Amino acid sequence: MSIYKVVAINHAAESENRIHSDEIASRFGFRGALVPGVAVYGYMTHPLVERFCVDWLSSHQTSVRFLKPAYDGEELTIEMKPAGGGWDLTCTSPYGELLAVMNSKTPCTAAPAPVAEVFSRSPLAPERLLISADTINLERPLPVWHWRTEQASNVEYAAQVADDQAVYAEYVHPHWALGTANYILVRSYIMPAWIHVGSEITQHRALHANSTVDIAAACVEKWERKGHEFVKLDIRYTDADGLIARVMHTAIYKVAGT
Repeated sequence: MSIYKVVAINHAAESENRIHSDEIASRFGFRGALVPGVAVYGYMTHPLVERFCVDWLSSHQTSVRFLKPAYDGEELTIEMKPAGGGWDLTCTSPYGELLAVMNSKTPCTAAPAPVAEVFSRSPLAPERLLISADTINLERPLPVWHWRTEQASNVEYAAQVADDQAVYAEYVHPHWALGTANYILVRSYIMPAWIHVGSEITQHRALHANSTVDIAAACVEKWERKGHEFVKLDIRYTDADGLIARVMHTAIYKVAGT
């Protein structure tokens, strides 16, 4: 078993998602602003990349679920241990609370999923819609985003999760990579306060810095549970050589009581 400790920092305090502000988060009963789930994921990938380096960045199947929020300034403990041909990781707070769980297997054994042409047929709407069960259209994909993985931004995203591993001079940090799954939704919808619940990542090839990646996505499920309203996205990352990664991304877009 390996243990990695890191201090959580909320770099999203000024973002449009006000769940990352103390004022709004406290209205929902939280102790303070929530550290983004994609940042917690970034912290949790550190021991995997430290052990497997480019091999993991190039080929893995990973599932992460966020159970409780991480807060700014708190020390997180990431534990990694072998489990069933893969690795189980946990993230706990200074008070022993289990905040997130992750399982990762490398190399990836899943066959690349096809990228349906329908994913590329929707233009970006002139105005974003306020997200709701009515405005989430499961029949219409989100507009494709042509993502430029500029190294200057990559360095910034790595620094936000206190990760100075040398491999990120060439490869995109997982914190930034999963963060794009949030942005692909925010490009089309106004989302005043929302929470990342979990993601399933299937990585077929590494994401290189200073490259261009097409991100195609569609909302594939929407549901309500305990007053919360959820959405799930199917996201495909491609370049001229085909599929790089697929992410199934789940969020609470409307918190109970709002």
